[in-house]
Amino acid sequence: MIYSQKLSDISEFIIDCEHKTAPLVEQGIPSVRTTDLKNGRIILELCNRVSEETYKEWTNRLEPQPGDIILSREAPVGEVGIVPPNTKLCLGQRTVLIRLKKDQIDPRFLLYLFLTDEIRHELISRSEGSVVPHLNMSDIRSFSLPELSPLPTQHAVARILGSLDDKIELNRQMNETLEAMARTIFKSWFVDFDPVRAKAEGHDTGLPPEVAALFPDGFEEVDGREVPRGWGVGTIGESTTIVGGSTPSTTNASFWENGTHPFATPKDLAGLSTPILLDTEKKITDLGVDQISSRILPLGTVLLSSRAPIGYIALTKIPVSINQGFIAIICDRALPNYYVLSWVRENLPLIIDRANGTTFLEISKSNFKPMNVLIPPDEVLTKFVQQVEPLYAQIGNNEQQSRTLAQIRDALLPKLMSGEIQIECVT
Repeated sequence: MIYSQKLSDISEFIIDCEHKTAPLVEQGIPSVRTTDLKNGRIILELCNRVSEETYKEWTNRLEPQPGDIILSREAPVGEVGIVPPNTKLCLGQRTVLIRLKKDQIDPRFLLYLFLTDEIRHELISRSEGSVVPHLNMSDIRSFSLPELSPLPTQHAVARILGSLDDKIELNRQMNETLEAMARTIFKSWFVDFDPVRAKAEGHDTGLPPEVAALFPDGFEEVDGREVPRGWGVGTIGESTTIVGGSTPSTTNASFWENGTHPFATPKDLAGLSTPILLDTEKKITDLGVDQISSRILPLGTVLLSSRAPIGYIALTKIPVSINQGFIAIICDRALPNYYVLSWVRENLPLIIDRANGTTFLEISKSNFKPMNVLIPPDEVLTKFVQQVEPLYAQIGNNEQQSRTLAQIRDALLPKLMSGEIQIECVT
């Protein structure tokens, strides 16, 4: 690759972030951290939030605009994203804003250029620091880029790769909506008890008559808790099968080399945009599986990361083995997995409250199993599953499609950026 010009040559501005911690608010304007940049996307839903006053203070030098590039210069080095349309945000620590000369380069083309292995490697190789590698602003401004394609070709390349990313983003938004619908049904039926309260007050439940008929018209006290009449209260340990995992010795090649069985760690859940586990980074052999007491978990097991951090949640759509960082909930007793998945998410603050540990918090199986869980009648649970299962099926289909699109994008990316695949530009 021939490097011919500096990043500063094609930029109007290259601005460093504020070198202080922003005062945060619960609801407000996104403040983008380095950890919010992943695979060319700004993950806005994970961003910290700042007030309007902080936003004005932090953007007095330059207010981010659609098409601006945000680059992480530390922890990690070289992640990148682009400010989307109709989005108001500011820079968090260790990020850099790059505003380009759009008559010379298509911003999305530069985004994809930064995502190539060559540029990623070059950025990382320029970082300094033995403890925390980082890029200096002078290194970023003087960073050399390969000879750029003509602008029409840049637009065409960006349009091809961008169309794949746009579909992936559309799927993500659709999945977010579908998951919200499933959570809303769970909360209405099993937390707020809307159908029961409506019937108790003589109001229409808003549900089809055959569904409304499944709910009682009043409450009773069970174990000191008010629950719908006829419903029970048990423990999650009595109502499901709770197991853990372990890691076969990483120094024993027979456990890992040419492994074919998915092996999950919390890292696999950290990168999920939906609570559906379709694959894992690591694979283990038959001998590796034999080292784990829980062996291979069945499809539909609910996984909860139990430490560092607590709270990654997923439903397995593959047979999988797990390491010691999980509580696995096999739904082979009174409660179906879609109910348990929603219950875990709804009760996560209570689960974290039961955690302990000196180095890091951990929720143990012994502390998790006694947690109380509402046990509705079978017919209510069956109807709930019928309501939400199609939603999660669509979520899984969308996620699988997005993975395929991402593989196509990743295969095309180096070939399009290097000119190996020639683009015919239509004028």
